[in-house]
Amino acid sequence: MNRNALLGKALLVVLAEFAVFAALLFVSAGTLLWFAGWAFIAIFFGFALAIVVWLARKEPELLQERMSSPMQSGQPLWDKVFVVAVMVLFVAWLIVMPLDAVRFGYSEVPGWLQLMGALGVVLSFYIMFLTFRENAYLALVVKVQEERGQSVVSTGPYRYVRHPMYASMFLFFPGSALLLGSWWGLLLCALLLGLLVWRIPLEERMLENRLDGYEEYERKVRYRIIPRVW
Repeated sequence: MNRNALLGKALLVVLAEFAVFAALLFVSAGTLLWFAGWAFIAIFFGFALAIVVWLARKEPELLQERMSSPMQSGQPLWDKVFVVAVMVLFVAWLIVMPLDAVRFGYSEVPGWLQLMGALGVVLSFYIMFLTFRENAYLALVVKVQEERGQSVVSTGPYRYVRHPMYASMFLFFPGSALLLGSWWGLLLCALLLGLLVWRIPLEERMLENRLDGYEEYERKVRYRIIPRVW
């Protein structure tokens, strides 16, 4: 697939995701007059569009990989369980927050905390961009891309933590819940982040067995997602 066709396909995927996100958020909220919801949509899909265009120009193979199915042959069973669980919880998370913050008004999050949440989301996307820029093998599923000659990445954010994309999620999920004004959404973040914490050791065990140099990289970079913590 040439780059223009790939970009066109990716933009259609982003458009479809936008429609799904908007429906889940604003139907659950019961109104379109929700500034925080639109702010979240603008940040999320502003980044999505920017990264799709950037990948189409710089890393088309990575963009193609990111658009592949979340269920693949050769994918470990535990990773398939992870993907299904995250997808179900993520949809539930997007529904619960507007129900909580807008339709029923259970949560009251101060404006300054919502602003801090927005800044956290922006920072998480910046970390994601740095990760995309350094790692051309950033697949959705756990696997070693031998056909593409995958090697260990130790530059950029990978100098500090072994899983910077996961690290960005520790800003994205809580930041989004605060931005959208939902304490219940913040509570659900614990489940989503807990699934990531569960996946990491399993992923690393596979990389140790199948990716040359990964054990040496682990000895050099001791922390998985938070420097000096874990």
